[in-house]
Amino acid sequence: MQKEELAKLLKIDELKKEVEKINTQMYQPKFWQDHIKATEITKKLSQIQAIINKFEKAESNEDIDGLENLTLFDGEYDISNAFLSFHCGAGGTESQDWAGILKRMYSRWAEKHNFLVEEIAESLGEEAGIKSATIKISGFQAFGYLKSEAGVHRLVRMSPFDSDKARHTSFALVEIVPEIDKAVEDDFKIDEKDLKIDTYRSGGAGGQNVNKVETAIRITHLPTGIVVTSQNERSQAQNRELAMKILLGKLIQLKIEKHKETIDELKGEHISVEWGSQIRSYVLAPYQMIKDHRSNYETSDTQGVLGGDLDKFMLEFLKKIKTGIINRNI
Repeated sequence: MQKEELAKLLKIDELKKEVEKINTQMYQPKFWQDHIKATEITKKLSQIQAIINKFEKAESNEDIDGLENLTLFDGEYDISNAFLSFHCGAGGTESQDWAGILKRMYSRWAEKHNFLVEEIAESLGEEAGIKSATIKISGFQAFGYLKSEAGVHRLVRMSPFDSDKARHTSFALVEIVPEIDKAVEDDFKIDEKDLKIDTYRSGGAGGQNVNKVETAIRITHLPTGIVVTSQNERSQAQNRELAMKILLGKLIQLKIEKHKETIDELKGEHISVEWGSQIRSYVLAPYQMIKDHRSNYETSDTQGVLGGDLDKFMLEFLKKIKTGIINRNI
């Protein structure tokens, strides 16, 4: 691939404009008042600048080839931050523990990329793990990477919760939606009468640190049945704003799926968290193997993957999408 062609695919000119825009933001007097947001933006700046620097220093075919993976991130929302939601399947403690393991796996993946991880909401399991949880991962192209991970994940292992040490199969669902920027948010209006909004008190594990005020928010979008929650912000207004962002991301993602023509037709597609619906299997017993059932990529390095080494799975899937071997509109 010629360097000029790579520049167009990587949108180098657009990235340079984004650097200028962020630099202008950073000179604003109030920029550092929101420390979390400021940290997120400065990390994004360093990540974009790193791509530009690698491109400008690329001289040999080998250097250029090393940048070609970045051309896989050409979707409309690929540069965005991402919200990840985890839901345990049937099976009680086993599946709740598995959902918690997945949450930790993606958090470690984010840390390896120097991305920011924020807790949004969490419902703990009775003995271990989680019933459900939502986190936000902030970083340049976070959604571009993570969109490949949406679906049902299957675990096979010798159960640590079974006195007989029997082999168990567990399932958990991972949902991924992009964080929508303000311009798109303003264009995509959600009718308030389509929303059912509940407030409740947020609290930590075991009833600790229970908030005396009902600051946590649960929003149900009645036409689709989509439910989103936010509980970790300090005020009800902040939690509502964040929950609406997650809902907006889910609605837009549904709208752009090619088998969904209009938002009015949405009835909410239920994904069965059970055998036959999995996108990936994690087998820890009687042998060690993780296999993606879409790209057929597999590895025996189970501990590495559970520790956050997921890039090869993501990139193999995205390459198959790019070449049309896997047909998916994301």
